[in-house]
Amino acid sequence: MPVVWLPGEGFFANSYVYDGVLIDAGVFPMAVAPYAKEISTIVLTHTHYDHIAHLKELKDLCHAEVCVHALDVRGLTDDAPSLAPLFVARPPGVAPDRLLKDGDMVGDLEVIHTPGHTPGGISLYHREEKLLFCGDTIFPGGSFGRYDFYGGDRVSLVRSVERLAALEVEGLYPGHGTPVEEGGGRHVRAAAMALQGS
Repeated sequence: MPVVWLPGEGFFANSYVYDGVLIDAGVFPMAVAPYAKEISTIVLTHTHYDHIAHLKELKDLCHAEVCVHALDVRGLTDDAPSLAPLFVARPPGVAPDRLLKDGDMVGDLEVIHTPGHTPGGISLYHREEKLLFCGDTIFPGGSFGRYDFYGGDRVSLVRSVERLAALEVEGLYPGHGTPVEEGGGRHVRAAAMALQGS
């Protein structure tokens, strides 16, 4: 099953369409519109504003259920955890339809709780295809998400990245930057090493 990459514009995050799931909601609805009929679920890797900016419009466009980790729900309505004031904006005020926890499945994607960038940050992993949608936990080139924002925690991020580094990863699909189609595990392990040394 191919991954459709919808690049984020400016400071806004990438979104991805995979097997009926839209991952993150920072892109403009017109980018998602060609895939709207096949999307039944929107999964948020975390609730910083750049990942949720167009959630209300996308939920309505796709008639999709919204899924988020319980520890990040406040970011959908509150300024501080969403960082919305940094974007001169307000959070979308959308109530989730499903609260996720570690080990849950969304279709064939396994939810992995990866706190550190936010308390309820998650990654999504497809074991057979070795695909990892990692939000802002890891970026290509061995970098990793910030932990100095509201709710961030370095110790948690170290554990999260180490957990991801133990997975077999080919396709790496980050919240920002260009996805890696092959050999994504090298980038994950590099991030783990860089974070240990920071």
